[in-house]
Amino acid sequence: MTPADDEPDGAPRLVLLDILRGVAILAILLMNVSEMGASMTANWSDIRHIGWSGADRVAWWLDTLLVEGTARALLEMLFGAGMLILTERIAAASDNPLAVALRYGWRNAVLWALGIAHMFLLLWPGDILHTYAVAALIACAFRTLSTRALFVLGLSYAAFTLASGLTTEMPASARVQMARENAAAVAREDRFGHGSPADWTAGQRRVGLERLGGEEIVYVWEAVATMLIGAGLFRLGALQGGWSRRRYWRMLAWGYGIGLPLRVYGAWEATRFDGRIGVAWMWDDIARLAMTLGHVAAVALLVGSARGGRWLAPFAAAGRTALTLYVAQTLIVSWLIFSPYGLGLYGRMGWAAMMALALAVDALLLWAAVLWVRRFRIAPVEWAWRSVVEGRWLPLR
Repeated sequence: MTPADDEPDGAPRLVLLDILRGVAILAILLMNVSEMGASMTANWSDIRHIGWSGADRVAWWLDTLLVEGTARALLEMLFGAGMLILTERIAAASDNPLAVALRYGWRNAVLWALGIAHMFLLLWPGDILHTYAVAALIACAFRTLSTRALFVLGLSYAAFTLASGLTTEMPASARVQMARENAAAVAREDRFGHGSPADWTAGQRRVGLERLGGEEIVYVWEAVATMLIGAGLFRLGALQGGWSRRRYWRMLAWGYGIGLPLRVYGAWEATRFDGRIGVAWMWDDIARLAMTLGHVAAVALLVGSARGGRWLAPFAAAGRTALTLYVAQTLIVSWLIFSPYGLGLYGRMGWAAMMALALAVDALLLWAAVLWVRRFRIAPVEWAWRSVVEGRWLPLR
């Protein structure tokens, strides 16, 4: 891959990185649409509550096997690659030993504020920007380690979840209590989802506060670990197309060979509906990482062929406008389609209908991204973020 035109703030663009980012940011809607259009808790605790027709089952299985978690993991890996690119450029441009900490820290502080605004002003409790901003700052502290050390630390979260499952057993009484709490959460989310605009606004903010207060440390750890894996892969040349086709085929075989069987078992376990405790959660992160590596290899192989390169070329535009597309997904799907401020279709679609909606919105956003980059150098949300970071108005055209 050869470098594309530089962005207005001086950050380089590599073609395969842009394509991977475009694929990931559009795929993220396939993960988020069901949490925007139905109870977030039901998405993992009571999947039949959302819809369980024949078409819904097919859609749920495809989403669970191929997309769930992997779009997030791919974005995290790309954050790790971007961290190396940006910090090396900052270090090369300044003799100040604090330059990297100050400039990269400020960049992520602004991103964190943008994520909090996305969460509490645009009312998307599932925002990832604020999490990634914190995680990137932590990952940055390890950027000078060896590639092997990056991978070892990158597997820490997967190792922790596996060890926790092997050493911890939840008593039956605790499982019953958790089921009751989940059912109460589903009922509460459905009430404000079907309620007035004021109810929905208060409910979305409450879910956001609950996430910040309880599970955020887990999300940050997962993101830091995956960013370090991405940094290691970038050093090896995997994320920017530096490997041979044979090596990418091996990566694809290992990724899907490990990830798919683990995910098939996990999906089967989730659809037993017999009340027995599952074990697939223990290796869920291993399966997530393996599937993501398979996706990276598949995209790299396609980009490396003439026909595949033509098919995937538009996704580079989505990668260059990823932040804007992410916010647009919230405005179109959460606000316009599902919220009481818009069409109020919360809870009225099953898995299949929501996946079809996500694909239609993604097609629209991909078309818009291609048109935008033909006329402008930087997308609107990126322009606002980077202008604040740079302390000057960046050129749009």
